[in-house]
Amino acid sequence: MAVTIHPTAIIEQGAELGDGCIIGAYAVIGPHVKLGKNNTVQHHAVIEGHTTFGDDNTVFSFAAIGTQPQDLKYKGEPSELLVGNRNFIREYVTLQPGTEGGGMVSSVGDGNLFMVSSHLGHDSKVGNENVIANGVAIAGHVRIENRVTLGGLSAVHQFVTIGSYAMIAGGSMVTQDIPPGVIAQGDRARLAGINVIGLQRAGFSEDDIRELKKLYRSLFLADGAIGEKLAAFDVNSACKLCVDFIELVKGSSRGIAATRKSGD
Repeated sequence: MAVTIHPTAIIEQGAELGDGCIIGAYAVIGPHVKLGKNNTVQHHAVIEGHTTFGDDNTVFSFAAIGTQPQDLKYKGEPSELLVGNRNFIREYVTLQPGTEGGGMVSSVGDGNLFMVSSHLGHDSKVGNENVIANGVAIAGHVRIENRVTLGGLSAVHQFVTIGSYAMIAGGSMVTQDIPPGVIAQGDRARLAGINVIGLQRAGFSEDDIRELKKLYRSLFLADGAIGEKLAAFDVNSACKLCVDFIELVKGSSRGIAATRKSGD
């Protein structure tokens, strides 16, 4: 399959373009960029740095991918940005590579949608099938698991982890970790219950959702010390979703976001 390159595009020597790639007018592809098969880079988009794409991605106009990270400690080290397959990266999105202080790699999995003007900071890791809405700002060293929705104009503080199937309401400021399968909202974002619709759409059974609700209420709404409740949790009798929930809570370094209770 032929590669299609507009005559005004700039493909620097050393760049690798897979079969079926389409490069639009005035697009710029840097010398260390590697694109897999069937990637489309629309007009005026820029891909620089040590950036590697898988297959079937679309980069829309005026996106800036793999450019120098916004970290004053960055000294030109050859850090990487790794992007998987079937991602949609819309206009004015910025995805930035890693730094020496953060492991040298930023990564994006498969099937993600980065809407207009969203930003992924250095050394961050994004899993699969996430929706990053317009104007979302993700700081450095953030980990976002799978099938997370980040509502428009929300922001994520550095070193935060957001568990799979979580829903972050638009305009939220996330400064602490968010467990899987919950809704969080506000400034600063608090947990506001279980993301039932999202879990149903993901194919979880009603029994699993019911068990997660019970776990959420037990940990965050009932009396007693959370540490004692975690210690008493039986991972052998719980659904996988609940086990993932417990593991994120136990492993949190920033602490879990506070719970929004009735009357707040």
